[in-house]
Amino acid sequence: MLSRFRNLTIAAILGAGLLFAVMPIAGQQQAAVYRAPRTADGKPNLNGIWQALNEANWDIEGHAAGFGRVTALGAEDAIPPGLGIVEGGAIPYQPAALAKKKDNFAKRLTLDPEIKCYLPGVPRAMYMPYKFQIIQGTTKMMGWSNGRWDGETLEIDTTGFNDQTWFDRAGNFHSDALHVVERLTAQTPDLLNYEVTITDPNVFTRPWKMSMPLYRRKEKNAQIMEFKCVEFVEELIYGHLRKQPSK
Repeated sequence: MLSRFRNLTIAAILGAGLLFAVMPIAGQQQAAVYRAPRTADGKPNLNGIWQALNEANWDIEGHAAGFGRVTALGAEDAIPPGLGIVEGGAIPYQPAALAKKKDNFAKRLTLDPEIKCYLPGVPRAMYMPYKFQIIQGTTKMMGWSNGRWDGETLEIDTTGFNDQTWFDRAGNFHSDALHVVERLTAQTPDLLNYEVTITDPNVFTRPWKMSMPLYRRKEKNAQIMEFKCVEFVEELIYGHLRKQPSK
């Protein structure tokens, strides 16, 4: 299911052109890189229930507040403003792909895979407004992606996608050529840094990245609870197939 620090440098020129090297004073220590607790095999322990606290599921790019998909719902369905999680600001779409993204947005009420209860895929599963759990063993972690440890960072490399998922409710999309590399690094006992590199030569002009913090759920009884969304979309998707009663 399931993918980060610095040195003091030198000096200043003061007064009559004298050069002084800035040196740590006695007893002063540089900030150490956080080292997560270990599992039985000595790897960083990322077990726990985590959640993103941002507006990326509405739109991974920076955006203002806006009307939602159903105007009759008013503020309840409005789009909350967000700073975005795309590094550099804008997604580097190819021109034709950008036109498709805009069309997706216009038709999002019927096209968004989230509405149809499709699996969100990665990376969207990481920043939907729901908790998720990392269950970590000594030989494998849940899921079908290929993971490896790079020091304190878990790197997850995933290919073999179809084109049936979006990155958000704004219509940002990909093709079946998508390649995702995620990196998860513990920053504190209750904070993970999440970075993801997106490559898709059919849709984008170059690889691009997203990053955000993930927070540990701290409730005493924190747990993953059932959310069977299929039953909420049966009428929407299959209602027209129901046999009509004979008159």
